[in-house]
Amino acid sequence: MEEFRIDMRKPEEADPAESIRCAQLCFKINHTMPYTPEYNALIKELFLNNIGENSRMMPPMTVVRGNNVRIGKNVVVMNNSLFMAAGGITIEDDVLVAANVQLISNNHDLYDHQVLTCKPVLLKRNCWIGAGATILPGITVGENAVVAAGAVVTKDVEDNTVVGGNPAKIIKRL
Repeated sequence: MEEFRIDMRKPEEADPAESIRCAQLCFKINHTMPYTPEYNALIKELFLNNIGENSRMMPPMTVVRGNNVRIGKNVVVMNNSLFMAAGGITIEDDVLVAANVQLISNNHDLYDHQVLTCKPVLLKRNCWIGAGATILPGITVGENAVVAAGAVVTKDVEDNTVVGGNPAKIIKRL
């Protein structure tokens, strides 16, 4: 996966308007009754309608650069999720994301902290991300894969496997 960089000192790259839009929408979402038309409209607005039918996000949530997130059908994202989406986050159909999961598609350059290094995160169809797991930039979690609670995923996860630990390693093949 190709890395790209964003210099946060350059407004055209940093996109402060998108950061403000997401921060304000997340605040509204986190203070609105779930399962209401108002709540559903705010979620669609946050992801610019890039959220599939029968998908739901539970509050509270923090989403940075929601314009870079694509969510398929029948996806469930539980409470306290963090989406750092400068590098892009794609969640395919039928994915389960448990509470306190972090999907992180960007990091800071080690030598120039004002530069973000970005690589997309992809959660493939029917995978399950356990509570408190962290998925780092550039990672693909395969179809039907399971990421155990608390895992820190630093390498791609093969289809039909269970991974766990820090760093995550294969525990079982399904």
